[in-house]
Amino acid sequence: MTTFVLVTGAWHGSWCWKRVRDALRRHGHAVFTPTFTGIGERSHLLAREVDLETHIADVTNLIRWEELEDVVLVGHSYGGLVVRSVADRMGDRIAALVYLDAFVPENGQSLHDCLPPEQRQMQVDAAGEVGGWRVPPIPAAVFNVNETDRAWVDAQCTPQPIACFQQKLRLERDGVPAGPIHYIWASGWEGSPFTQFYEKAKARGWSTREIACGHDVMLDAPEALTAALLEIADPVYASR
Repeated sequence: MTTFVLVTGAWHGSWCWKRVRDALRRHGHAVFTPTFTGIGERSHLLAREVDLETHIADVTNLIRWEELEDVVLVGHSYGGLVVRSVADRMGDRIAALVYLDAFVPENGQSLHDCLPPEQRQMQVDAAGEVGGWRVPPIPAAVFNVNETDRAWVDAQCTPQPIACFQQKLRLERDGVPAGPIHYIWASGWEGSPFTQFYEKAKARGWSTREIACGHDVMLDAPEALTAALLEIADPVYASR
């Protein structure tokens, strides 16, 4: 049995992992899908003070108190910042690290530092229209979520504090875990800011693969993503 911790992107909660979570569990694996403070079913905790460090603590505390070891840690989109920091702080517990169409910032960078200026300004402007400190979800159509799921995704997503996107990432060991690092790139949507991280992953010698779908890979291509994660987990499972 392998232990997976699947970390969401911005505005999403545990709900987005249902299909992949259920599939991995049918294969006999343990799967945790934490929702960040202030998002989804935890949206009653939304507050100006919630930031990137809050969300990093959400995941590190899960791993600590559930006493998880040999974790396959997966971070989607904004979740890339979170898992990079978790791997930096708890690398001995991470058997494999997977960036799923995710940001991979350098030490001292924020998510906004990784966005094109026009995309960054759109988020700042959107926050300004609702009090200045929280960013409404980007419509699912922008991420080319499949048409069947778009209305559902838009109804499920909730605002996120802009501090999560503006706080700088602080690393002590360059975010390198004990195990291998993988990057999965979603190639089926336009305007993606993640192509740069996919190319950097290849340059760094990480394992890389492409899934031709929209940004929400767990919704658009759950079977392909499950197969990829099972393949990544095979060496972890075999070593136990």
